[in-house]
Amino acid sequence: MPPVFAPPVPFPYALPSSCEGYQLAMPNSAFAAKIVRDFVGALLRTGAHAGLADDARLCVSEVVSNVYCHTRSELVRVEVLVGREEVAVHVTNDHTGPLPEPLVRPEGEGGRGLLVVNGLAASWGSSTRKVKARRTKTVWFVLTEAEAEAEAEPEPEPEPGTEPDCRVGAAEPGNEMRPDAAQAPAPH
Repeated sequence: MPPVFAPPVPFPYALPSSCEGYQLAMPNSAFAAKIVRDFVGALLRTGAHAGLADDARLCVSEVVSNVYCHTRSELVRVEVLVGREEVAVHVTNDHTGPLPEPLVRPEGEGGRGLLVVNGLAASWGSSTRKVKARRTKTVWFVLTEAEAEAEAEPEPEPEPGTEPDCRVGAAEPGNEMRPDAAQAPAPH
């Protein structure tokens, strides 16, 4: 993906002027993802977006972890914009490398972080811009209440007589049951 030089707002639309903004800057260290995850979680749980807190924590943790693992940026800057129906999070670093792209490596140990963000966020992307004498790179994502509500819809109740066998290990042949679990004879 070629670099995109974006205007000062690093996502394609502006949140309403009634949004609140919160910022956090910290050293790019192994602890940065946890610090940011806790910051975003506390911020959203104490406000009107408690339903978005877990998705936001997971997404921001993935993006900040990418900064730590794949850049030499000294700082990680996080901006959280909280609107009435959505939350936008920007994670910015000073690394001049290429913009991130989600990797599809189901057999690999890594490369799924942006796929997680893609699956949870209403939209996401990345951009670069020049700030004074340095170039910055921002990965942003937007979470909406509508997306969270769609994920939280309960599954329909099973019809009588079609309930699955939910005993530990019942659905997996060869899987040993825990000794302390109630054991019923396995169906043949």
